[in-house]
Amino acid sequence: MLRPVPDPDATTPPLLPVEALDVFASLLSEAEAGPTDQFHSRLAAATCLLANMRRAVIFAYDGERRLVRAVGAHGIGLELLSGASPTAEQVAFAGRALAQDSVVQIEHVEREVPEEFHHLLDGGLAVCIPMAAGGRGSGVIIADRLAELGPLTDGQRHTLWALGKIAGLAAAARLATREHELAHRLSERINFARDLHEVVVQRLFGVSLALSGDGALSDGDRERALVEIQAALGELRSALRRPLATVSRSTTTTLHDELGRLRRAHADIDVALVDGRDVTLPDRLEPVAQSVLREAVRNATKHADPTRIEVRLTDADDAFMLEIINDGVGPRGAASAVGVGLRLAAFEALESGGMVDFGPDGADRWRVRLTVPA
Repeated sequence: MLRPVPDPDATTPPLLPVEALDVFASLLSEAEAGPTDQFHSRLAAATCLLANMRRAVIFAYDGERRLVRAVGAHGIGLELLSGASPTAEQVAFAGRALAQDSVVQIEHVEREVPEEFHHLLDGGLAVCIPMAAGGRGSGVIIADRLAELGPLTDGQRHTLWALGKIAGLAAAARLATREHELAHRLSERINFARDLHEVVVQRLFGVSLALSGDGALSDGDRERALVEIQAALGELRSALRRPLATVSRSTTTTLHDELGRLRRAHADIDVALVDGRDVTLPDRLEPVAQSVLREAVRNATKHADPTRIEVRLTDADDAFMLEIINDGVGPRGAASAVGVGLRLAAFEALESGGMVDFGPDGADRWRVRLTVPA
């Protein structure tokens, strides 16, 4: 049974109890297990339990979606914050907490917190705890407790600061595990490309040299060329059975939820689902479909001047299809409308057995399409 952290005197910083270290040590040992949101929710729960807080939400940067979002929560439903992607200007106190490496008390909720979250912090004393380890900030913990407990003492601030440090270390350990996995998969892809060049391409190059010579081929040369081409095709089929891309990360949202978030994020553009409101994606396709949708919208806003982005979903003819079409494409935009993110999403589609194609759709429109056989 965990005991609350005692309130120390104002002159001596407290030491975290052994129970606190045990809790976070167990979290570190589970850094590789489970979805990211579950891991961060356990961090939030541990912070509340060890620091006598009522509720806690962890905000961190999502590199895949390229935005700040709520990645874990305790005492409050994470789904209530699924559409939240606060900017640095909206939550300046979080920037202060990370820059100063200190616990910041949110004095004026009505001025310092976006209006849609005022009711969540009503009647409590809210603080922002930096999650930082080794000089690298990984996010912040926003926690609150009952207002009648009074302001934080210096000892309680130190306890929260120390818990933020340990939480930052746990998050860094999980990130290091993920980066190691990604580096391993990148190495596999490099080896895949090398094998294609050394085996398949070399065979085909030799055949091309033979076919480009002057004069007619003898029956023996023709037979050898056929054998080489068949061997190259066999080796290519074997190579393509290997993973070609990083496996899509798990996601706790749906394609329809992500579409709603993009619509809110780009309020000046008409992002509309014009077909497929009743289409339900299989869970295995949610990550790649969301990735293609995000990258298509990002490319449209980066390389064009769109006024409307149309999204269509179909699941007919034993295949799922996601199509994104935007207007506002000029001659220069069309030439550079394919970014690295969309190419990586195309590799994810290959991993799922599908494909991504893109290109002009009329005079000033651009189309991105994901097709995955059922």
